[in-house]
Amino acid sequence: MTEAAVDESGAVEQESGQPSSVVSDEQLIAMLVDRARTEGLQLTGEGGLLQQLTKRVLESALEGEITDHLGYDKHEVAGKNSGNSRNGTRAKTVLTDVGRG
Repeated sequence: MTEAAVDESGAVEQESGQPSSVVSDEQLIAMLVDRARTEGLQLTGEGGLLQQLTKRVLESALEGEITDHLGYDKHEVAGKNSGNSRNGTRAKTVLTDVGRG
């Protein structure tokens, strides 16, 4: 099995140092759990890996929904001065089974 690592940007690098676009779900999960253990991060609970993953997945889904709804990506010129521009953010708190996200 080839070793791989996820860098800060989320890019995956194989042991050879070459980026890979294909990583199985099992490999990604193993890498995240290993990294959490190495860094002393709890898997569950407040601030744990599961809570952080849930937060990021929800944020990404919400960002995707607004992009689909408006028809253009964040910072695109398409929405400028349209009366419906993406001109800011708003704090959101979502309660889940794993905590606040």
